[in-house]
Amino acid sequence: MTLYLRLAWRNVWRQRRRTFLIAVGMGVTMALLVFYDGMIGGFEQAIYGNAIQLLGGNVQVHAPGYNEKIGRKPLLPLDDPDAVVRAAEAQPEVVAASKRIVTGGLVTNREGAFAVSIIGVEADKESRITPVAANITRGRYLNADDGDLIVIGQGLATAMNVDVGDRITMVGNSTHEQTRQRTMTIVGIYDVGVPSVEKTSIYMSLKEAQGLFELDGQATEVVVSLKQIGQEPGVVAAINHSAPGYEVDTWENSFPELKQTMEMKTGVMGVFGVFMLGIVAIGILNLLMMAVFERTREIGVIGALGLKPRQITLLFLLEGILIGMMGAVIGAAMGTLVNGILGVVGLDYSAFSDLTEYTALISGRIYTSLVPMDVLKHALTVAVISALAALYPAIQASQREPAEALHYV
Repeated sequence: MTLYLRLAWRNVWRQRRRTFLIAVGMGVTMALLVFYDGMIGGFEQAIYGNAIQLLGGNVQVHAPGYNEKIGRKPLLPLDDPDAVVRAAEAQPEVVAASKRIVTGGLVTNREGAFAVSIIGVEADKESRITPVAANITRGRYLNADDGDLIVIGQGLATAMNVDVGDRITMVGNSTHEQTRQRTMTIVGIYDVGVPSVEKTSIYMSLKEAQGLFELDGQATEVVVSLKQIGQEPGVVAAINHSAPGYEVDTWENSFPELKQTMEMKTGVMGVFGVFMLGIVAIGILNLLMMAVFERTREIGVIGALGLKPRQITLLFLLEGILIGMMGAVIGAAMGTLVNGILGVVGLDYSAFSDLTEYTALISGRIYTSLVPMDVLKHALTVAVISALAALYPAIQASQREPAEALHYV
């Protein structure tokens, strides 16, 4: 085997130009696959990452019994929310852990009554992570010490025919199913391009919500924002270890419709990836077939020297594998370089942000993500495909009659 490997290696470099063109062709194809994965990851973070932050964070922590009454948004205070925040923020994957009070209610004015979720937030923390704060179109976002001030969505503002400075009546469920009513002033209006959220979510300061709903110094949930989707299991395990006794859920359980959308997207992209791999296989097969036909007379010479058909097959198969490995290395380097650059510079996607409800969540630029294991996976895929693609040309080469091959022009 060592002898055949040495012969294959020498044959690979006897025609440097041909070898270089084939390896670069494979490398470019692999680089496109790596770039494709990076773009998909970038879209996932830009769209679904923002959607998760908008809906309530990657991880949510509630008091025991919350999930049994989740449909009524129960005001079950956490025993020690600060301990949960400390446990979460001790993890390197966590961007922020914020306390909230969330309940259901109504907002009313002369245009009618509208059902909403009333969310009291730590404004100083959430202003750095929530798409709501980043998409205030009129007025301003909340401050930590705001009193009877609220931020509402553009969809709700349009339905109620109100603007910044107008006052509306808010009714919310307090503890023990009691209700609290207060007239609030609109301090800001946000527009994230998702009408279903804009019409049903209003925000106030945590301090004001604590006073209004008789939860002085307390919170009903802690939302944890992570750097990337997929880091949730480790953070959940850490919170359960450091602050046990709570119901800790990820966005996959809290927002199942978003998970279904992502799974559907993954399936579609997987089918598209299979087509791309098919194109790769056809391209590699074509390149290696051309290499075999160009070396017909050489095949006749080595056959005349006594190499058996199976030995000729093995020799050409090893050449295909070696070239495939070279192409994989080139593709890994090119794909890593391109994704690394675009991961910093990004791609401007603002012109297409209004195509769908989800793409409206893109802030303007897409930053590709690079997963080393994905690069290795594609490298192995290209190497295997090149080996399989080299098998047919290698068999064709072994079936050449030496006398016929020597007279080939």
